Amino acid sequence: MVSLMPNLTKHDLVTKISEKTGLTQQQVFSVVQLTLEGITEGLATGNNVELRNFGVFEVRLTKKRIGRNPKKPLETVEIPPRAIVKFTSGKIMRQRVLLRTEELTHAKAA
Repeated sequence: MVSLMPNLTKHDLVTKISEKTGLTQQQVFSVVQLTLEGITEGLATGNNVELRNFGVFEVRLTKKRIGRNPKKPLETVEIPPRAIVKFTSGKIMRQRVLLRTEELTHAKAA
């Protein structure tokens, strides 16, 4: 079984980038935070955000659907459409993640 790695956090990214670039963690944090705010602002104003070789973030609208309340299964509830963020990975990311296929397949079989 594959041991689960802890999530990679913003702090982890800042630390790694700081070590590689020689910039202070404060400087790196500011750049990372401004980048994330830029992505959020772009999506909130109706733009797709394309980061070449990484992927594309876009806002999509879900369809209206009917759901059920588990506590009252006979009652249906209309779930209205809402905006969600969809991410499509870029070619390089897809290729690198595909390299984990065998590792994950063996882990699942074990």
